[in-house]
Amino acid sequence: MRRGIAATALVAALAVSATACGGDDGDKGGKSSSGELSGTVTWWDTSTVGSEDKVFKKIAEDFTKLHPKVNVKYVNVPFGEAQNKFKNAAQSGSGAPDVIRSEVAWTPEFADLGYLAPLDGTAALKDEDDFLKQAAASTAYNDKTYAVPQVIDSMGIFYNKKIFKDAGVEVPKTIDELKTVSATIKEKTGKTGLYLRGDDAYWFLSFLYGEGGDLVDADKKTVTVDDEAGVKAMKVVKDLVDSKAAITDATNGWDNMQASFKEGKVAMMINGPWAVTDTYAGGQFTDKSNLGIAPVPAGTAGQGAPQGGHNLAVYAGSKNLDASYAFVEYMTNAENQAKVAKDLSLLPTRNSVYSQPGVAGNENVNFFRPVVDKAVERPWIPETGSLFAPLVTEYTKVLTGQTTPEKGVKAVGEEYRKLLKDWK
Repeated sequence: MRRGIAATALVAALAVSATACGGDDGDKGGKSSSGELSGTVTWWDTSTVGSEDKVFKKIAEDFTKLHPKVNVKYVNVPFGEAQNKFKNAAQSGSGAPDVIRSEVAWTPEFADLGYLAPLDGTAALKDEDDFLKQAAASTAYNDKTYAVPQVIDSMGIFYNKKIFKDAGVEVPKTIDELKTVSATIKEKTGKTGLYLRGDDAYWFLSFLYGEGGDLVDADKKTVTVDDEAGVKAMKVVKDLVDSKAAITDATNGWDNMQASFKEGKVAMMINGPWAVTDTYAGGQFTDKSNLGIAPVPAGTAGQGAPQGGHNLAVYAGSKNLDASYAFVEYMTNAENQAKVAKDLSLLPTRNSVYSQPGVAGNENVNFFRPVVDKAVERPWIPETGSLFAPLVTEYTKVLTGQTTPEKGVKAVGEEYRKLLKDWK
């Protein structure tokens, strides 16, 4: 893995000042002579406001029932701001939380920069053999564990069963079927078939994998996004928009997509388990049974969907490591993962939770579990989180007709090779 001189120097600085710079300006913590935890644990949660955050906040605050001398300071940080906000705080040595909810791709980056505390041998990794192998894969870097998997996810196609019934169509299994179904839905109901989010490159990955492509080949240290499969995937998404099978956007993609689907303006969207609770709040889904979820339609190479999820990681400069380790273990234990699955339909990262009452019968969990098992892992390299910025720029430009698929992926490849200096 490539590391810069600045990052290496910062690791050394953090090692010296870990107990001095701190994760928060609150009380210092530790253990009393009786072994009782105390002090403050600040947690940055990046979950969706208005749905997920309420559940996570309640679980986090209940930690004090087990450890009454620990104060949990819950902070919801917008997902789109959290990555850079954490890096800036950690680099300055001021204002970083004790624990952060890290998107899976951020974990190796934060670890490489020296911002995370290794968790091997700590209370945070209790019952670690229970974790799904693919969930645990994103927590390791340079043979050490730097996070604990909280939830795992992938993507599927959400569809409005009533619109499908009115149009007399079945759920599309391939891209060609998606175009045909969308045309029929438009003809029979006046609705648009698909809302394709255009301002987030994560939504492009299912199409890239469906054509047999990938962003990079980490084993061979080769950039692959601009190969034939990458061009073909960009042509696929552009054709969906040009053919009117889908509508898209350049900004406010999440809000526009959710509103259009919840109001019944579009029949389908591609999304993940994190969107289920918010989708149920829409007028079209007052009857929850009207929501259908199926695999993303397959490309010419097959069905592909990315592996996503979130981990909990401990800041290396935390003033209260022992309480932070205990908090991470508590938030990811089987009991709380079961509660999250039941309340939010988010997928557990522990094998044992899937057989628990209330989880085993959850329709959405049962759908996404096999999807996750077949999902494509992203490369767990420090730069993974940085691969999306150049990709989303060109993805949006292709969808909105500002560039061609060929020029778009070529530009992405050039940016990747600048970022990954020793890669082909």
